Amino acid sequence: MTLSLAPLTVAVHTIGRSMREELIADVRAGLAVTPKHLSPRWFYDERGSKLFDRITSLPEYYQTRTEMHILQANADSIAETVRPESLVELGAGSCTKSRILIDACRRAGGLTSFTPFDVSDSSLQQAGRQLLDEYSDLIVYCMVGDFADHLAFIPRLGRRLVAFLGSTIGNLELSERRRFYADVRGLLAPGEAFLVGFDLVKNPDELIAAYNDAAGVTADFNRNILGVINRELGADFDPRAFDHVAIYDDELNRIEMHLRARHAQTISIPGAEMEVGFAADETVRTEISCKFTKDGVERQLTEAAMELRAWHVDALSRFAVALAVPV
Repeated sequence: MTLSLAPLTVAVHTIGRSMREELIADVRAGLAVTPKHLSPRWFYDERGSKLFDRITSLPEYYQTRTEMHILQANADSIAETVRPESLVELGAGSCTKSRILIDACRRAGGLTSFTPFDVSDSSLQQAGRQLLDEYSDLIVYCMVGDFADHLAFIPRLGRRLVAFLGSTIGNLELSERRRFYADVRGLLAPGEAFLVGFDLVKNPDELIAAYNDAAGVTADFNRNILGVINRELGADFDPRAFDHVAIYDDELNRIEMHLRARHAQTISIPGAEMEVGFAADETVRTEISCKFTKDGVERQLTEAAMELRAWHVDALSRFAVALAVPV
């Protein structure tokens, strides 16, 4: 280990250019064009993070429980393959699935630190304290940051296993995904590995149901982005004036979440010094969630100088957890 650290460290890398300035830039770029779009990173204030945790327990949302079953069945073999001293989880959130990997890596021997990385400060701090209570001999180094800007600041605390679970990789456009793979590859030394979850291509009806649950939790989560803009930038969005919409794009193999205006309206956003007009039924895209095939994953990993070492799927081939190594 190259650093002497406290049992719990919280490193915040989103100071400098403030989160508010970044939100202003995203709002100006996304709402001044047609079609309109917003970055899904703005879902995850404290309320949004709690709503997403509720989504992961919904009956329609198979992704989380399916991935957890795959991890429970294969975590020991993954840990034995890598034998990490340092586990890094990107997009860790509440760290629910982290515990499966932490336990397996401890059984394999050698794990001394866990670095959860997430954009949500409040969720990460709470999860870090809980982990320290459960694993008193583990160094927990929490990092608050953005994938696009802060991966290079992850400290090297020994041989790494870098995990990116939940098929969060699907929220990135192809160009963003290529850059992300290249950045992750830059984190890996020989003998280290990248563990990533992929939601697989399947019946569109099953996918749409997962993003449009009967209880309306996903709809509340989607509208929460308008509440964030209202609170941070003084906007006057009425979230009730927008319907949640989930559609499947067959050509791009992805789900898109939109908010659709129920009627024509003009929104004032003083913090961004702009007004935005919406026609009736006009939408703003708030998230994409790409779906994957094994062949496509292998091609993109190869482009980033990584090799697929293991491909773990559930019995219905709905979800995969892949282990890749640098070449």
